[in-house]
Amino acid sequence: MPKLVLFDIDGTLVLTGGAGIRAMNLACEDVLGHRDALEGVPVAGRTDWVILHDALHKMGRDLDEALFGRLRDEYVTRLQDEIGLRGQGVKAVMPGIRPLLDELEARDDVFLALLTGNFERSAKIKLEHFDLWRYFKCGAFGDDAKDRNALVPFAVERAMRCGLEAVAPSDVFVVGDTPHDVACARAAGALPIAVATGSFTRDQLRASGADIAFDDLSDTAAFLEILEGSGGSAWESNPARQR
Repeated sequence: MPKLVLFDIDGTLVLTGGAGIRAMNLACEDVLGHRDALEGVPVAGRTDWVILHDALHKMGRDLDEALFGRLRDEYVTRLQDEIGLRGQGVKAVMPGIRPLLDELEARDDVFLALLTGNFERSAKIKLEHFDLWRYFKCGAFGDDAKDRNALVPFAVERAMRCGLEAVAPSDVFVVGDTPHDVACARAAGALPIAVATGSFTRDQLRASGADIAFDDLSDTAAFLEILEGSGGSAWESNPARQR
């Protein structure tokens, strides 16, 4: 049976040294004249639309369609510059990601796609910088829905347009680093695979509802066991194998 594996970006595939936050702050400053607009606004695991909405709400502004379009375009322009800078903190591909993607891409029974709160254009900028965009045929993005919990159906529909055969919800896997990733998988009947390479620990991710949680994705064989274990049931029944 085919498997659809959906990857989050920030904190799961890569960390950008804060390029996205810097670019969004600069976009808000350019368009609205407001510096540090994202200060105090949660960003991990949330869609770019919701982040912008909350930043403007804090300023007492409404995010109408025209303003949303201006901010999104300016953000993407700024991100193209900011992604090339070293930034602060970690800027790298997360441990194990390249060999895992190579292994998954080579399999006939696995279809790789994205599920991210990033706008599609910003997702491409980030992943092309690290030479990872080429692994993904399609995906669901922050342009598609305000609510991350609505993104899995978009990802499934696009994957089927790109050649994926009909897939059962239990054969859809959402790989992410936040409780929001776990929640959106559960909302669609998919299996969340959590990874603690972002801002949440493995215990926090498990407490949010992730039966499967890794410290990182460097154990390719263990990841493949999940795909081959009938929706992860074999993995879940053996706590000694959980990481």
